[in-house]
Amino acid sequence: MKDGIHPEYKDVVFHDAAADFKFMSRSTLTAKQTIVWTDGKEYPLVKLDISSESHPFYTGKQKIVDTAGRIDKFRQKYSMYGSKE
Repeated sequence: MKDGIHPEYKDVVFHDAAADFKFMSRSTLTAKQTIVWTDGKEYPLVKLDISSESHPFYTGKQKIVDTAGRIDKFRQKYSMYGSKE
């Protein structure tokens, strides 16, 4: 591999502002802010709008849309306007 062309891969703390949840992972992202983690070391802090802690799919608060029921209701409502073939 060539030297100097790969981004630095380091520990980064991610903060989900919606759920006030923080976790550490490794990333190539850079950040201006830093935070002292539970181990006493300082790490870059990347703020997120949403993560697995606040996303509806992972929290179980997902709203499921019944599209099949909507289509049936539409067809029943407008069945009198059927095709004139």
